[in-house]
Formats: sequence, C-alpha cells, structure tokens
Amino acid sequence: MTEPLFLQPIFKERIWGGTTLKEKFGYDIPSATTGECWAISAHKNGQSTVKNGEFKGKTLDQVWEDAPHVFGHYNSEVFPLLTKILDANKDLSVQVHPDDEYAHKHEGENEYGKTECWYIIDCSPNAELIFGHHAHSRQELEQMISEGKWDHLLRRVSIKPGDFYYVPSGTIHAIGEGTLVLETQQSSDTTYRVFDYNRTDQEGNQRELHLQQAIDVTTVPHEDNDLNFMVEQRSGATITTLVQEQYFSVYKYELAGAASFEQDGFFQLFSVLDGEATLQIGSDTYSISKGDHFILPNNTGDFTLDGEATIIVSNP
Repeated sequence: MTEPLFLQPIFKERIWGGTTLKEKFGYDIPSATTGECWAISAHKNGQSTVKNGEFKGKTLDQVWEDAPHVFGHYNSEVFPLLTKILDANKDLSVQVHPDDEYAHKHEGENEYGKTECWYIIDCSPNAELIFGHHAHSRQELEQMISEGKWDHLLRRVSIKPGDFYYVPSGTIHAIGEGTLVLETQQSSDTTYRVFDYNRTDQEGNQRELHLQQAIDVTTVPHEDNDLNFMVEQRSGATITTLVQEQYFSVYKYELAGAASFEQDGFFQLFSVLDGEATLQIGSDTYSISKGDHFILPNNTGDFTLDGEATIIVSNP
C-alpha cells in the first residue's frame, strides 16, 4: 500500500478554548470554546478517522490493529504519536507530565508518559509560555507550591510565530493566552495539573489539581534543552530538523516549488499549516492544503511535493 491515509480530526472543548481553529483552518468546530484539534490520533480518548481509500471510515486505532504492515510492523502496543493543534484563547493550566515508568506504575500498565514538543503557528505580540521553574531542590519546589508563590516559582518566556520548544516529561509548562500551537507528543493523555489560576467552571467548581503527583515527577532543577536546528536547502524546499529525540523526530518543510523526498522510515505524519500543494506518489496525485493531516505508509518510497506550503512532518 502506498496510498496516504488522510485523517478526519476530532475536536475538544476546553474552558480556555476559542474559535481560532475555525478562523485559521476552516474546521467545523463544536463551539466557541474549542481548544484542541486531535489531528492524528489513535488514543482511546479521541480517535481520528480515515477519510479515503481502502480504510475509509476506520479509526486510526483500527488500522493500527488490523493492518500493521501499513506502519512497517512498528514495535509498539499502541500507535506511538499524537498530533494536536491547540487554540489557547486563554491561559492553559500549569501542568507537568510523567515519564513512562511513573505512568505505568501509578496510572496503569497501559498508560504512557508524555514527552511533547510545540511549534508556534501564531501568537499575539506579547504572548508567553511557562516553561520550567526556579526551584533548586524538590523541597523548595514543594514549599513554593504549598505557599502559592507562583510568580517566584514559574519561569516565563516570550514567544513569536515559528518558535519551537521541546518539552520532555517532568517539565512544568503552560501555553499562554493568544497562542496557536501544533503539538507532537507521545500518545498519552496523562496530565498533572499544578495551578489553574483559581478558575471555576459553570457550576463554580475549581478544576482538580494533582500536586503530589506533580512534585513527584517534576525535574528538579529545571533543565533547558540545547536544540541545534539543522537547515537543508534543496531545490523547491527548505527542510529544518527541529528535534530528533527518543520518542519522535520533527521537521519543518517550507515548499517553494517542486521538491523530491523519500519516505524510508516506518511511517511519517504530515500536517499542512499553510498554503497548498500537490503530493505525487508514483502515478497518483493528491491535492493538499492548509488544515490537512495525513500519514505516509511504510513502503511509500519516493514522492514529490509541489507548491507553496508550510508542513510539519514527524516520525517515531
């Protein structure tokens, strides 16, 4: 099989969500507080559905189970990655994710940790992230949390469109108001909420916090990542390697004409963030445009992209 799997996203309403997913990508969102597009997902909490070809109508999880050859018989119990687009119309809660070992032990054998990364699609002029903390020891971390010294504890960084952040498990983090992010992550939905600005829902209830778990899993002291972006210029495209780490590799393709590629891994995930192009595999041609998400199967081989577009590409 060499036909790409085009996927129908699902959407999640969040108290911090907005309408940017509709305005930017034309998605049919469920409400004016839509925070997440689960674009490529086989997670039990939100399944993408194949829109074309042999597997049309099946969820990605079903294809993973029924047709492992499509993914090169990749050695994993679950489809390993999850691609999201997040619309932070308001500040997200401050949170931290466990690693695989902690998740297996405390959340169940079938639960995984969560290492992720963010590509900033767009943001307001003064947008910020919370990325890390200032505690020097776990005791100091626990004390600052218990005393609510959030302004002293949390590390804030200014951002701009095109920025990229690698967020390993154990990193305290939050996406700030006015930010649109493409997130590539392990296929996990395990989150420990540290602080939620004392917000309440429609019934006046504050969301649950997970302070002990957060203290247990947070990396202390905070460790910054040393990312060395590699840029390759080729005819018709600029390819930037954003990260190559344990769970995934992520690249940015900036198309300006026709460019040739080879899919020589197990499989690749594509998210078109801007523009439009054609994808040619052998004698077959597919139109792709902003908001499309698809997977190139294991034996795709050589392919050509032709157009003006920005695409985020990942593989396990």
